[in-house]
Amino acid sequence: MEQHLLVFKEVAETRNITLAAKKLHMSQPSISLQIQNLENQYGARFFDRTNKGVTLTKEGKIFYAHVRSVLDILSNAKEQISALAKDQRGLIYLGATLTIGEYILPNILAFLFKTHPDVDFKVKIANTESISQDVLEKKLHIGLIEGPVPQHKDLNVENFWEDELVVVISNFHPWASRKSITLAELPNERLVTREDGSGTRKVMEMALQERGLDPEQLNVAMELGSTQAIKQLVSAGLGITIISSLTVSREGDQKLFKTLKIQDAPIYRPLSILTNARTTQTKDERILINLLHDHRLLSDVLSRDYNELVDLE
Repeated sequence: MEQHLLVFKEVAETRNITLAAKKLHMSQPSISLQIQNLENQYGARFFDRTNKGVTLTKEGKIFYAHVRSVLDILSNAKEQISALAKDQRGLIYLGATLTIGEYILPNILAFLFKTHPDVDFKVKIANTESISQDVLEKKLHIGLIEGPVPQHKDLNVENFWEDELVVVISNFHPWASRKSITLAELPNERLVTREDGSGTRKVMEMALQERGLDPEQLNVAMELGSTQAIKQLVSAGLGITIISSLTVSREGDQKLFKTLKIQDAPIYRPLSILTNARTTQTKDERILINLLHDHRLLSDVLSRDYNELVDLE
């Protein structure tokens, strides 16, 4: 029966028997037969069939909602049963966007490696859209994203950190003796920024627009797909940038950069935890989530040098 329900769900979501057969590695006749058996068993027609594919009937939509619930229950049961196996190590599939993956996650994982050595992680670094979709499809247990959060009834969203976007300049820039600048001063400088479409740039442009500065007024001199490359150009005096304070905190401590606040309109963005609303977190997953919500402990973990965390006893 579970196999029949999985076939039904795949056909309902792909709206195409050929595509469903390919994804499930089954033949089209086998797919059609299983759908027909379900329709006969429940005495209802679940799909309208056309040359362009299939769509759910009213009865099919009702059945689809119940099928999703049943499959979720079975999936949770399998996970809980598997977790009872002796000597089984916890395994968490974790996704993170670029800034979090590069500048927050290494310290968190190093800390958890020392404090909870029986938990393993498989990590995917990708954009917000990809991470969100994988959480929805249960390919990832937890997603950590920055910036705008996608709206979906099956996504739980919890903020765990507030990141400030700051202006970063070289130590020999004319502004180097200052602690802040105004929005009106930004268009006068050569700006080195992330490529169009990046999360950081999107947040920056939206925030500037809300504060009365048209992003088109900015003098964008260079667009780069790497935050590290941007920092190198800024340190060489080839322009200024507006990026996450998390990405320059260590360089600032080492006097490689100067960071300035935007005094009349500071820009903050939330960092968020994504989980699937239709699943229950395991004990090991709650350990990570609880750490992210413990602001004092998280601040301490993020302020430490990575090597210090690795050597932690």
